[in-house]
Amino acid sequence: MSSPIRYADSGGLQIAYQVIGNGPLDVVFAFDWANNLELVWENPQTERFLRRFTNYARLILFDMRGVGLSDPVQDLPPIEAWMEDVRGVMNAVGSERAALVGHGHAGQLCMLVAATHPEQTHALVTINSHARLARAPDYPWGLPPAAQETALKAIEELWGTGVLMYSLTSSFVDMAYIKGWLARFERAAGSPRRAAQKQQLIFDVDVRDVLPTITVPTLVVQSSGNRWIRPGHGRYLAEHIPGARYLECPGDGHWPWVSEGAEALMDEVEEFLTGTRRSAEPDRVLTTVAFTDIVGSTEIASGVGDRRWRDLLEVHESVARREIEAARGRLVKLTGDGLVATFDGPARAVRCVESIAQLLGAVGLRLRAGLHTGEVELLGDDIGGIAVHIAARLAGLSGPGEVLVSSTVKDLVAGSGITFEDRGGHALKGVPDEWRVFAAA
Repeated sequence: MSSPIRYADSGGLQIAYQVIGNGPLDVVFAFDWANNLELVWENPQTERFLRRFTNYARLILFDMRGVGLSDPVQDLPPIEAWMEDVRGVMNAVGSERAALVGHGHAGQLCMLVAATHPEQTHALVTINSHARLARAPDYPWGLPPAAQETALKAIEELWGTGVLMYSLTSSFVDMAYIKGWLARFERAAGSPRRAAQKQQLIFDVDVRDVLPTITVPTLVVQSSGNRWIRPGHGRYLAEHIPGARYLECPGDGHWPWVSEGAEALMDEVEEFLTGTRRSAEPDRVLTTVAFTDIVGSTEIASGVGDRRWRDLLEVHESVARREIEAARGRLVKLTGDGLVATFDGPARAVRCVESIAQLLGAVGLRLRAGLHTGEVELLGDDIGGIAVHIAARLAGLSGPGEVLVSSTVKDLVAGSGITFEDRGGHALKGVPDEWRVFAAA
């Protein structure tokens, strides 16, 4: 994410924060206690969820004290002190009033701010949050003591491997990549000891007495199949916060924006915060679409064996991600032996694909690719439209080591220094008219 990370003062500690967008409404989004402002943007589903706020708001993000890029703390203070981090960041960005959106434990933080400073709170949204996480005789949805001990032990032993966060949801896309990213995300959020200390604090926090004093408009979002924060938690919040609205979303994950109902969730939150909902028409953008695949992948896999083939695919994925990121592109999806990516500049797209092909050639993999610039539909994390079909058909026409582009791409990169060889006109299956095709030389 290109927006700079800055630091606000909160009780002598430096709190990392980031501001994206410039809409008329301020939205402070607080992630559950494990976060890192830099790495959180590397998950495309989370990025899409956060960017949705910027359609109508100025989005303010931060890492809590002791977490991610903010100052570490030796001893964890009571939750009231963490509340000052929110106000410190709001003061730093000149926000006099904001909607507070809190995920998980951060929902407790936002509830306290909303109850204590209603004059600074436009509205409150909790996402898979809770009044308390530990079980009590009059609170059966929490975790019993034995489960708490198991959770703390698992954090101490497994934190930093990605296993714990991965277990919170089954809805992440691109599983091969996501496990590695989650491992880095956990490590970047804090050490195993710090993570266990924070989890113990969360088991000790109880904000039930605060709920009746919340007077701002409140939306309680709950995932129906969340195994960590069960629906009873969300229903309790909605029943005890005056006038609160309860929204139960499909999905079994703690991060509902990566579940199948993510689009509907974003619509509901926008309507709650603004009073309106954007048109259901799909977003359309002009972009350069690239399709690639590995030439002779079946034969290679058969020749080298399953284990070596998996290694080669991991190399392919790692190289592709690095080069696409460097070219300011977006990896839409991996297709087993290839990929689909988009770029905001056709020249960068051509050079990126050629660079990937060169680097993979060193390990014996030959690519073929097709590129076209046109309008695409944004379909969640996927893309659609005629431009996508054209790029796919061009990739199908290309031979080993070839990067074929449409005349649109060739015309748009004039003056870039990239040269092309004319491959004549071709009928592309399922696409009207004849298309002039060129090979990047």
